[in-house]
Amino acid sequence: MHLALRERARQFSAPPPAPRSSQRTLFFWAAGLLLAGDALFWTLYSQVQTTSGLVLLDGPAHDFLLGIRGPVLTALFGAVSAATSPLAMSVICVGFCVAWWVRRRELWRPALLLCAMGFTVVVTAVVKEWVDRPRPPARDFLLGPDDALSFPSGHTAGIAVFLFVLAYLLASRSGRRSTAVLAPAAALAGTLLVAFSRIYLGYHWMSDVLASIGLGLAVTAVVVFADAVRRGPARAISERAISDGARRNA
Repeated sequence: MHLALRERARQFSAPPPAPRSSQRTLFFWAAGLLLAGDALFWTLYSQVQTTSGLVLLDGPAHDFLLGIRGPVLTALFGAVSAATSPLAMSVICVGFCVAWWVRRRELWRPALLLCAMGFTVVVTAVVKEWVDRPRPPARDFLLGPDDALSFPSGHTAGIAVFLFVLAYLLASRSGRRSTAVLAPAAALAGTLLVAFSRIYLGYHWMSDVLASIGLGLAVTAVVVFADAVRRGPARAISERAISDGARRNA
């Protein structure tokens, strides 16, 4: 009887119950990611406004990459950039989340990912207009004209949120130490690849993509916090259902 009650309570709550210590750990991670992301983004924003700090390296980095351009690298980074454009990432994210729901019959995690991506698209567009920073010289663009503003990079912010949030959702549910290490490492590597491609192709300054990584970390922090908050009530509901059922059948 007790086993049946436990099974019924587990089906009642969508996410798996998490120990209180695990929920506290997630809150700490959310706070750490938010602090790191905010610090990186606002530091770069301040330096863009005052033309100081890392912004002073934008020109030298841009000129260095102009000097190492070649057909193989251009083809590689051109493909990376095309596959991670805001439009392409929106289509990929929607398709991925629909497939996730169809296969797993789970709504919470794909909805978190989809909301995070939508929020990032809106915030990036607003910040671009707010900062109003011009792109590098148009003569250096390798994939044709682009009249959008430069700060932050929509490509980098989008892929950062997609990969960081996906890495968290996988690592936090797997229970495997290898996944907890490899998933964030792969997310960071993919983000850096896209960030580098945007500088190499001539469409962004180095400070643009670094600020975008900070934005991605901050959005991921919000996702971690929301997931942690939901885990607490889910555990409480599950335990209450088991307790009430046990009392009725005592």
